[in-house]
Amino acid sequence: MRFGANLPNYGPATTPTSMLDWARRLEALGYHQLMVSDHVASTTDVESLFPAPFYDPFTVLAWLAGTTSRVRLGTTVAILPYRHPLLVARQVANIDQLSGGRFVFGAAAGWAPGEFAALGVPYARRGARSDEYLRVMRAFWTEDVIAHDGEFVSFGPVRTGPRPVRPSGPEVWIGGHSAGALRRAVRYGDAWHPTSVTADWLTHVGLPALRHTAERLGRAVPALAPRIKLRLTDRPLSAGRVLGEGNLEQIHDDLALLERLGAEAVVLDPTFPAQVRTAASAKDDLAAFELLADEVIDLEHGRLR
Repeated sequence: MRFGANLPNYGPATTPTSMLDWARRLEALGYHQLMVSDHVASTTDVESLFPAPFYDPFTVLAWLAGTTSRVRLGTTVAILPYRHPLLVARQVANIDQLSGGRFVFGAAAGWAPGEFAALGVPYARRGARSDEYLRVMRAFWTEDVIAHDGEFVSFGPVRTGPRPVRPSGPEVWIGGHSAGALRRAVRYGDAWHPTSVTADWLTHVGLPALRHTAERLGRAVPALAPRIKLRLTDRPLSAGRVLGEGNLEQIHDDLALLERLGAEAVVLDPTFPAQVRTAASAKDDLAAFELLADEVIDLEHGRLR
């Protein structure tokens, strides 16, 4: 199992120095992936959860590709309807090439109506738009020349390249919990990327629904690659907590559950509120990753201690 971190690329305490420190320290510890979040317009609905400044994920990842050498880099998650698919496909392919094939493209349909309005993108049918954009991107990554005539985007012959390192394109992780998101994960994803879920929901609702969707569509079940919280407490938390919250024993048990469920990767998301994140709290978050590496995770072999 690969272990990754959601590197904070937003909030008052986020700076180029802080992001570089996170990247270098987590790579040195042996973590396998660094993922960053995506928003374009800091509208009221976005600001309530992801305060400014918000560093563009593709710019950050291109920069980190040149300052890291081993760790995978990716988005958790890029919001598909916000950008033309030709632009995103080229950005992803470029970063994948520049990083030596280390890019993981996490993507979803989006959730913030105010941000859609600010960008002039219709909120309705964002799922259908996302599906079409993914089809365009897949073609871009695997063919020399493409053309497309669809409901949301049309263009004549376009030459692609550079292509991603992997012939089939980068790993694609599809986020979201809705029925549409599960269909999207089955049709277009290498992995399903649920976020902030409880053990009970994932085991008894989410994964059975994913398997049922795959069976109904006659396709393989995508891999499991969740993003879970990393909120370390001194005492165990009560029932109802989401995965990744609690003391070391509870977090070990959560990761062991994901291992039993066959997860190929897990991304740990530090949860200190970005609105009040300080340099000191960021150090606490990094210390939690260091403690996990010492006490819970055998990063060298990709397994639990």
